[in-house]
Formats: sequence, C-alpha cells, structure tokens
Amino acid sequence: MPSYAAYLVETFVTLLAVCALAVAVLWGARRLGLGRPSGPIELVGHLPLDARRAVYLVRVGAQVFVIGMGESGMMKLGEIAASELPEASPRGPTFGDVIARVRARRDAP
Repeated sequence: MPSYAAYLVETFVTLLAVCALAVAVLWGARRLGLGRPSGPIELVGHLPLDARRAVYLVRVGAQVFVIGMGESGMMKLGEIAASELPEASPRGPTFGDVIARVRARRDAP
C-alpha cells in the first residue's frame, strides 16, 4: 500500500497538470479569438434589475433590440432605430482608478 506522502505528491502533480492544461487551452482560445464579438452585432447597454433579471440593448446593424432576460429565458421587449439611441453618458471611475486614488492617499505624507 502506498504511503500517505506518495498519495499527496500524486494528487499535487495531477492538480498541476490539470491547471497547466486549463491555462494552455485558455491561451489557445484567446489566440484564436474565440469568445470575442464579431460581425454586425454589439452589446450597447446592460441594466441588471435584480439577481436573475436584466435588460439588454443589442445593436444589430441599424436596429437596437431591447431584450429582457429572466428565469423564463430571453424575450424581445421592443426595438428602436440606432439613430434614436441617445449618447451613452460617461461611466464613473473604474476599479483601477479607485485603487490608484486609495494608493495615492496612503502614500501621501
């Protein structure tokens, strides 16, 4: 019967092999461009309503579709012309901006 230490080493080596394989697959998928948007479709906006419901604005060509997502799936709520879509308001600070501001305050005398 193998020792407990041998079992731990074998488990650790297997875990490292699985992690290395996952990194290699993700790196290869990124290099191939899998998961990136392509074509004439673009996500314009997203509004979470609660943990399981949200409203999306999806631009397809010159049309913008209003899509509702919930427990029952996807539902088209409406559509508007892309030219009627108001300009997006600038977003607030990014997480990186907040971290930089906190670090600047911490490093200040």
